[in-house]
Amino acid sequence: MKKRQLSRAQRIVTIIGLGFAFDAFGQWLMTIGARANFGWVAYAPLSNQSAPSLAGGLHPWVRFVIWMILIALWTGAAVLLLSERSTSHGEALTHEI
Repeated sequence: MKKRQLSRAQRIVTIIGLGFAFDAFGQWLMTIGARANFGWVAYAPLSNQSAPSLAGGLHPWVRFVIWMILIALWTGAAVLLLSERSTSHGEALTHEI
């Protein structure tokens, strides 16, 4: 049975979708251990401070390592998906110069 190959455009769309999925997963990972500030947190509408954000969570170096791993996975997947494949059974393509 012949395996169906994705076209180059389909592979690019797959890589973009995978990037969005890794981004959503990374954003979710960044909220682990964080808690929202509920109740009075000294926010006044006329002050220059923005609305309260999440407190706690992972250390900054852990966040950095997580993002670097996700970027490496996405880059590796992109290289695998966009690499040129030979059309015959395992033979390398030869280019005439």
